[in-house]
Amino acid sequence: MVSHHDSIGRPETADAGKDSGTAQLDRVVIRFAGDSGDGMQLTGDRFTHEAAAFGNDLATQPDFPAEIRAPQGTLPGVSSFQIQIADHDILTAGDRPDVLVAMNPAALKADLGELPRGGTVIVNTDEFTKRNLAKVGYAADPLTDDSLADFVVHQVPMTSLTLAATESTGVGKKDGQRAKNMFALGLLSWMYGRPIGGTEKFLREKFAAKPDIAEANILAFRAGWNYGETTEAFATTYSIAPAVLPAGTYRQITGNTALAYGLITAGSLAGLPLFLGTYPITPASDILHELSKHKNFGVTTFQAEDEIAGIGAALGASLGGALGVTSTSGPGLALKSETVGLAVMTELPLVIVDVQRGGPSTGLPTKTEQADLLQALFGRNGESPVAVLAPRSPADCFAVAVEAARIAVTYRTPVLLLSDGSIANGSEPWSIPAVHDLDPIDPGFDTGDEDDFRPYARDPETLARSLAVPGTAGRAHRIGGLEKADGSGDLSYDPANHDLMVRLRQAKIDGIPVPPAEVDDPGGAAEVLMVGWGSSYGPIGEACRRVRRRGGQVAQVHLRHLNPLPPDLGEVLRRYPTVVAPEMNGGQLAMLLRAKYLVDVQPWTKVAGTAFSAGELVDVIDAALDGTLAGLERDKARAARARATYRTNGGAV
Repeated sequence: MVSHHDSIGRPETADAGKDSGTAQLDRVVIRFAGDSGDGMQLTGDRFTHEAAAFGNDLATQPDFPAEIRAPQGTLPGVSSFQIQIADHDILTAGDRPDVLVAMNPAALKADLGELPRGGTVIVNTDEFTKRNLAKVGYAADPLTDDSLADFVVHQVPMTSLTLAATESTGVGKKDGQRAKNMFALGLLSWMYGRPIGGTEKFLREKFAAKPDIAEANILAFRAGWNYGETTEAFATTYSIAPAVLPAGTYRQITGNTALAYGLITAGSLAGLPLFLGTYPITPASDILHELSKHKNFGVTTFQAEDEIAGIGAALGASLGGALGVTSTSGPGLALKSETVGLAVMTELPLVIVDVQRGGPSTGLPTKTEQADLLQALFGRNGESPVAVLAPRSPADCFAVAVEAARIAVTYRTPVLLLSDGSIANGSEPWSIPAVHDLDPIDPGFDTGDEDDFRPYARDPETLARSLAVPGTAGRAHRIGGLEKADGSGDLSYDPANHDLMVRLRQAKIDGIPVPPAEVDDPGGAAEVLMVGWGSSYGPIGEACRRVRRRGGQVAQVHLRHLNPLPPDLGEVLRRYPTVVAPEMNGGQLAMLLRAKYLVDVQPWTKVAGTAFSAGELVDVIDAALDGTLAGLERDKARAARARATYRTNGGAV
């Protein structure tokens, strides 16, 4: 969905709520939650598309069950989709929902604890049967026992209203019930003045081969809209104006899709065919799915039999003159490590995308984490340096993918790109760049014009070795994992040569140009610096904004380049008495910064499979400003031990 922003005008909205009062909001956070078969991801995605088309700024965060198909109506099977839409620039999908749409008792129980007092709950009453209530441990019906007295509750029989709306299409009861998510979408679209034409067009295209199913979903969607329009229960609609963003053409995009587009663009900028050798793994599989749609851009996708074959094929493609890429998550990166080392030794360009998830081992496949940083930097035998980059948001994935490919091709090196589940599945508006603003990438192949070919002769500026596409006349040389002689590339066991080559490979990575660190310190007098990488950017940035609105002074620096680091980073860190590094791991970046710069970087860690909220980081900043951060860390550790003891002694989860 594409929208255009300028300084005048605003997109047209649907004609909603003529007889209702309309409240103007600057932002709202909505969470759709239900069983994994209730279509909550599709519902949230459609609401997101319409918000993007309308011109709101937005951020989303889907949450998937860990099991492929958990038992229906149970807590492990709850699937949710949270979206924040706003009339101003936002950085996260919101800490807590203002509106919770609960399609069954499991969704209500799983998510009600995050709803603030006074929040709105819209429930599908048809699913609140004795059997469904018992599945999740409700002794009494929460819709009738006053346990929801602190919230604004709308009880809507969505399933039965959907069946009534779809009866004329002749679809069966099962197919009719499946359309209840579209009823919920129609109701929320009415409440927030979202356009309806785009969703109806989408449904007709999605179910073009099954027109009766398309019609059933459209009728359910309209029924939800009409329910809000006609019932007295919803006396107010809400309006959120388009955000004022820089002029340009925008579209809503997920991190995985942005990565795919960035890789395609990089191949085009370099004049190289793009080859993805990969093996499907959550949450990186969508990169393969997206790239497989774009063969017309010179893209070849190869789904290998395993992770090792995938990266081997990608490295072979690089040797053959393509832009070789492989995608994976943490467990797959472990399997690829030997071939990454081979790419270091042969000095071939290769982009390795790691969409991080909870670990170790299989861990939490559908949950997010940032725990692969040390693996990316050091997870190979020998001295095996690679460049490492990390996008900060879904839209940033495009630029980081282009940058990763540029470094790989220019410096003849593997580049590890560290995304994570939060970025990969989340979405936000992306300003589509103009093609003429993108610099070309020169692969610099040796074409055979000179008589003497020395494959390991180096460019004096980049230290990149000479590279010729196999088959180029007079340009044959050995390839493989054994040490190469400086210049000639012949096999060499000479100790002095090995020492030289190890240091040259390290110097090549160290010499990659990295921009100075961008420090966000509006007052210039902050005592606390928050340093982060990856998806922590949004929560840290929003927390800093909140503290500053209260008059507090706090600075932020965010790292896109993790190897090499910004040249002035040590100087920046030393300027601040207190430096805190929030990470979704055990403190990996903090350990690296302490070792490299001898600065007392204090870690703030989280390994719950969920992203930071801005609210929890506000508490961290406040504690850092007050000098009580160590006490807050001790309180967190004590609470964790208390929970573990409670569960060990037979407490309920």
